[in-house]
Amino acid sequence: MSLRAAGIAALVLAAAAAYLSLWPVPAEPVSWPAQKPPGYVGAFAPNTRLSGLHMIDTGSEIGPEHIAIGPDGKLYAAMHSGNLIRMEPAGTNQEVFVNTGGRVLGFDFDARGRMIAADAVKGLLAITADRRVTVLADRTSPGDPIRYADGVVVAPDGTIYFTDASTRFAPADWGGTYPASVLDIIEQSASGRVLAHDPASGDTRIVAHGLSFPNGIAVSSDGQSLFVTETGRYRLWKIDGRANDLDVQSGSTQARVLLDNLPGYPDNLMRGRDGRIWVGLFKPRNPAADSLAERPFLRKVLLRLPRFLLPLGESYGHVFAIDEDGRVVDDLQDPSGAYPEATGATETADRLYIHSLHAHGIGWLPR
Repeated sequence: MSLRAAGIAALVLAAAAAYLSLWPVPAEPVSWPAQKPPGYVGAFAPNTRLSGLHMIDTGSEIGPEHIAIGPDGKLYAAMHSGNLIRMEPAGTNQEVFVNTGGRVLGFDFDARGRMIAADAVKGLLAITADRRVTVLADRTSPGDPIRYADGVVVAPDGTIYFTDASTRFAPADWGGTYPASVLDIIEQSASGRVLAHDPASGDTRIVAHGLSFPNGIAVSSDGQSLFVTETGRYRLWKIDGRANDLDVQSGSTQARVLLDNLPGYPDNLMRGRDGRIWVGLFKPRNPAADSLAERPFLRKVLLRLPRFLLPLGESYGHVFAIDEDGRVVDDLQDPSGAYPEATGATETADRLYIHSLHAHGIGWLPR
């Protein structure tokens, strides 16, 4: 190699090193103590019970992130396009119920029959049967913005509990819900929180904070406790719904980890039959990602690489059910990942519908 070629190569390498070390990125990763991934053992021993799903064709609509049966007996699904589609439980007579202009990630129905939706762009919404959309809350009562409304559940007393997955990365600012979630989980600043909206007063308070991308949410049978998935740290919490601005890391008896060190990223929570609570595991854990938990500088370097190089885990279908004590009572897996990124499950007397972030259609199994 000539001296000139060697000089050019050295300059290129120096420029690459400077880019990987110094180029500004939006996240400021922090160290956190990830546990060693357990793998698929015990209650999560490998199986193929989620394989061979039946499919409901949704045409051009993809990504049924959240699925539920409404008070009218119809099946509703929140799609990537922003449309909430409605159909018969068998998938016939499909129509667009409403488009919120954002991206609904979770919804429930209140005693008045309204759909209560957590829209990652718009905030907490109420949608009436005649398709009128009202913003219930886009800020907490102290006035700080709700940046990433994600999961939502209506308690028996009418209180609306929902998650604000990240107060650092709003999907509207970072290219959508998935890119914003990747930034938040890589950063690990645990800026997420659980909020409660009182329909009577219109107030929205902070129940708990200090969570790394809190996602799905469900309420206990007595209406007093909340189950919350913490996607960024592979666990599920049980939190007192009466808590007020609780730091879950404080050691308070009002919040405890119910399931820890899960084999994947937990997503939606849905009440099923016979007391079951269904959990979706969006992707399996990646040991390479966990190995960087206490290396924030290297995670910052990763953010300077093309997104396809990030260690986000392979596709693997997985949903499971627990009781209120955290015992796993059912487990369905598809190691092939043919139905991508299962985010949850909705159980009826006849079927188990599987949620997905990017699937082309709605997968289901007969019960």
